Amino acid sequence: MEKRLKQYLAWLQGLDFQGMDPEEKAALRARMLVQIQFFQHERLIHLIVTVTFTVLLMLAVIGSCFYPDAFFFALTVLLLILLIPYIRHYYILENGVQKLYPFYDDWPQ
Repeated sequence: MEKRLKQYLAWLQGLDFQGMDPEEKAALRARMLVQIQFFQHERLIHLIVTVTFTVLLMLAVIGSCFYPDAFFFALTVLLLILLIPYIRHYYILENGVQKLYPFYDDWPQ
């Protein structure tokens, strides 16, 4: 998804509106809105997954505090290792979607 978002942003930056008729600009703007909604949905799903992993990590940390067992310590480490890429991916999606908004707002009429 990161690659697709970066490619889409690069495509938007490379658009040349000279010689485009208003209908074509309106169609591209509508297409952009669909893409923004798609990326927003992806961002929401990854937010839910990230929050779920965070809650599970906190439960594993609490479990390892009350029951110092190798299982809880291993679970805590595993969830922490999995949470770091989820946070990175959500960060990339969030910033990418935020970069799309000015393109949509400044779209020439």
